[in-house]
Amino acid sequence: MEHLVYCDDKEKVLDKIMDGSKTMIVRGAAGRKIPHSRVFKGEKLYFMEKGTAMISATANVIDVQNYVKLSEEEIEKILAEHQRSLNLTENQKKRWHKKCLCLVKFENVEKIEPLAFDHQGNMDDWLIIEKIEDVVVGTSIPFNYDKSKF
Repeated sequence: MEHLVYCDDKEKVLDKIMDGSKTMIVRGAAGRKIPHSRVFKGEKLYFMEKGTAMISATANVIDVQNYVKLSEEEIEKILAEHQRSLNLTENQKKRWHKKCLCLVKFENVEKIEPLAFDHQGNMDDWLIIEKIEDVVVGTSIPFNYDKSKF
């Protein structure tokens, strides 16, 4: 599978990924939510900055850690242990202070010729797709959440 990851433009997440100061992405929620338990070592990530509708970088997943039912102390410990790779701002630490966390470490970040994203309806900030062309203008297919179900 491949993954399309929206990057927060206000927090300059994509800039940090491109300059190498961020080598891990976190997603969290009160309960298990995509991409928790659905992203694996060896899969490909595609990144786009929120608000641009352009997919502009790729990377390869090298490690994934999934956590559930974390205590407040465990959440703080996990985020602190991985801060060097996550490079989170204080606002992001608050945002991702969740009981279920998915940490995705990546390498081989590459800038790509921008691909126009074909946004359809209510899409989340992390999409699981068969191939990137499925969400690119001109080759996209109607998106459904079949690949995103637990």
